[in-house]
Amino acid sequence: MRELEKPDLGKFLNSLDIVAMRKKHLEQVMDIERRAYPNPWTRSVFESELSQGATRSYIVALHGRAVTGYCGTLYVIDEAHITNIAVDPSWQRMYIGTRLMSETVRRAWERQIQAITLEVRVSNFKAQKLYQMFGFQPAGIRKGYYQENNEDALIMWAYDIDSSEYHERVKSIEANAGIVVESARRRRRHLWS
Repeated sequence: MRELEKPDLGKFLNSLDIVAMRKKHLEQVMDIERRAYPNPWTRSVFESELSQGATRSYIVALHGRAVTGYCGTLYVIDEAHITNIAVDPSWQRMYIGTRLMSETVRRAWERQIQAITLEVRVSNFKAQKLYQMFGFQPAGIRKGYYQENNEDALIMWAYDIDSSEYHERVKSIEANAGIVVESARRRRRHLWS
């Protein structure tokens, strides 16, 4: 896939539909999961997560009917834990991860979440850079967290995500990527009605 110019990229990002993950998406999600991770989740794990209701939020980025990426979040009181995020390798470098993170944060705001955490491989500098852009900072190490190669996980946290400063940070990220949140939300409401 060729890299798009910024105006086309913004148009592309806003053409994505970010919707709740459903069982009908799982075949494509599993394909991405297998290509993105050496130790992928099973379909039954995703089905279990989807059945958890209000304590979980799983979203997919759709280009037409194609799932281009997904993100899962676990909510506990006023904190959120991003359980997984992946972009189809053939759709990477198109800011889909940025779009998914933006939507994940916005959904956390709706739930009055104050802090978000996640784990990332210590060797995955590309993902760490994305998370740092969203205000995540290293907070510790989970030794041997990734069992297939005993790699450590970097624990990252973003605090005070309910603050006006954090809201401005996210709005700036969206503006720089050409993401127009209001039109995307209007379009989604239209699709659901």
